[in-house]
Amino acid sequence: MSLLRQALLSPQSVAIVGQSNDAAKTAGRPLKYLRQAGFAGRIYPVNPGRESVLGERAWPSLASLPEAPDHAYIVTPTDAAVEAVAECGQRGVKVATVLADGFAEAGAQGAARLARLRDICARTGLRLVGPSSLGVVDLRAKAMLTANAAFDEKDLPVGRIFAVSHSGSMIGALLSRGKARGLGFAGLVSVGNEADLSLGEICAATLDDADIDGYMLFLETMRNTDALRRFAIAAAERGKPVIAYKLGRSLAARELAVSHTGALAGEDDVAEAFLAACGIARVDTLDGLIEGLPLLARVPPRQSGARRASVGVVTTTGGGATMVVDPLSLRGLAIEPPSAATLARLAAAGIKVQPARLVDLTTAGTRYDVMKAALDILTTAPEFDLVLAVVGSSARFHPELAVKPIIDSAGADKPIAAYLTPDAPQALAALAAAGVPSFHTPEACADAIAAALRRRPPRPLLAVDPTASWPGSSRPSTSSAPGTQQGVDARVKPGHDASRDGRLLDELAACQLMQRLGIACAPTVALDAGITQAPVLPFPYPVAVKALSAEIAHKTEVGGVVLGIADSDALLAAISKIRESVAARAPDIRIDRVLVQPMLSGLSEVLVGYRIDRDVGPLVIVAAGGVFTEIYRDRSLRLAPVDLATARAMIAEVRGFKPLDGYRGMPRGDLDALAHAIVALSQFATMNDPPVAEAEINPLLVLPAGQGVVAVDALVKLMV
Repeated sequence: MSLLRQALLSPQSVAIVGQSNDAAKTAGRPLKYLRQAGFAGRIYPVNPGRESVLGERAWPSLASLPEAPDHAYIVTPTDAAVEAVAECGQRGVKVATVLADGFAEAGAQGAARLARLRDICARTGLRLVGPSSLGVVDLRAKAMLTANAAFDEKDLPVGRIFAVSHSGSMIGALLSRGKARGLGFAGLVSVGNEADLSLGEICAATLDDADIDGYMLFLETMRNTDALRRFAIAAAERGKPVIAYKLGRSLAARELAVSHTGALAGEDDVAEAFLAACGIARVDTLDGLIEGLPLLARVPPRQSGARRASVGVVTTTGGGATMVVDPLSLRGLAIEPPSAATLARLAAAGIKVQPARLVDLTTAGTRYDVMKAALDILTTAPEFDLVLAVVGSSARFHPELAVKPIIDSAGADKPIAAYLTPDAPQALAALAAAGVPSFHTPEACADAIAAALRRRPPRPLLAVDPTASWPGSSRPSTSSAPGTQQGVDARVKPGHDASRDGRLLDELAACQLMQRLGIACAPTVALDAGITQAPVLPFPYPVAVKALSAEIAHKTEVGGVVLGIADSDALLAAISKIRESVAARAPDIRIDRVLVQPMLSGLSEVLVGYRIDRDVGPLVIVAAGGVFTEIYRDRSLRLAPVDLATARAMIAEVRGFKPLDGYRGMPRGDLDALAHAIVALSQFATMNDPPVAEAEINPLLVLPAGQGVVAVDALVKLMV
């Protein structure tokens, strides 16, 4: 057992700093809970204002204790908590947990307190949980270092699940709801603000605990994602599934991004891509979180490129089963009817059903032999990846008979899940005791099944060579605005928002960089904006003219683009119009040059973008392109870099690309070239000399199959 895990979860001695004499108060609960649970270690209540608390000796300070406790739970007010942490560091306490708030959420004063906590940990080696932590609990060691009211209960069930939550109240909710469903926990931790120990580090400390089979995460935000991803990869290597509920399904976009990519990659989209890359199964419902882990234990991650997952449904109630089928279908899962061969096997067993998506046994399915025979056949049918048994009223009135065939089939090679339509606590308890994944509601059932079947193995961590530079023999010319630095080597820092600062390349330099990545760009000529005579162009009219400036991210917003120019006179007029428009809308920007391109068309306009997200790092996105990109939000997102298989999967997820695959006889687009362009742009994640904060091609024209793709407009922003 590691020293951290021992002190965190199985301490031999604990101190409760600020322990109250009133067990009804928040600060009075920890001592009561420890004694009530039967904690066998040494307990030191610390309260300088009293000689005793709850009938036990109170110590005036940590310094007065006969030993340095392994773990101190600090339940004092905020300022006193900071001083107590400092005393823990001086005394040699291994782990401290802080209940108080008033840190990250309390402005400049709170930030100063948080900085002091981190400084104490750095100087003394103290490890800290919180602040704003409702505690750390190990039910096996009976270490109830918590002030959560839900733990004021004897004989709490011990299980093999480790739960960690940003929200302190949720550890109590998970405990009580899990108990009602026959699920027990090995431990539960409220991580609070993660000033020192992060959620990922805490989970990682338990990975080699043979009595923990899986992890349940309640996430409010994405913090310390490097540690979380390392933990998730290590958990997958050990065959320990991780399930998560993440708050915030909002479509709110990141406000400070300069590219469409930033607006498209909303916070929840980023979280979705990150959790998927970690191999973490994300659910949408709290019930799905609580009830889903037993299913994950039976459903291994599906390899990339596997066929669409298929669920077989056998039921005694067609209406009840349809309640699950609908949300499953909405989540993109196939509810397939039995094949002709499977129907023949059912008929041979005396089970005659109609060839439909539901294997509806009607009342005959209440007989053990009928349901058991049907399950034996469906769990060996190659067309199904999972079998769902939906049981009607018999689950309540004859629980021992209704679920026995399901329990007896639980050892099948193919996973089985059960949804009981009535309120049937006895039947659900029997299923839980047998380890059969079972669900109280159709929504949670569909949620957990979809999360399990969508789960993929985690992607390996990205190894970035700090010396890796852009393709080609030298960096691209930057055409920087006066006074800007060029060629700054800036490493990506955790928590850094790359879209807040940085330096844009002008479009000519951005296009040169795209070409070095192997992405074809439209023919381009740069002209002086003050010309009085149009030169001979290397391509025919009509053409497009665009303002060339490293200070303009979106040229259309300042009138910096004119399309469909028919001749040389119109070209001069367009240049003049652009200069006047930019001067009126952005008077601080001077247009010295313009770009001229031929008017090109393809089968479709696509956006391909890349950005460094402040929480999870490099991302790549592909979306239906054009000026309405942000409105339609038809896109696919992954952590970067990606390979060709992943790029093709991303393309398949964008609804607007369906016509490019030859839909109803339409011409096929060069989707292979589009996939290669996605891969190429994602390679910015492996380059660090200097790092690219954002890059985008919008539009990238998709040409007919075999003719490639062409970038018409490019944006690149460097980190500084």
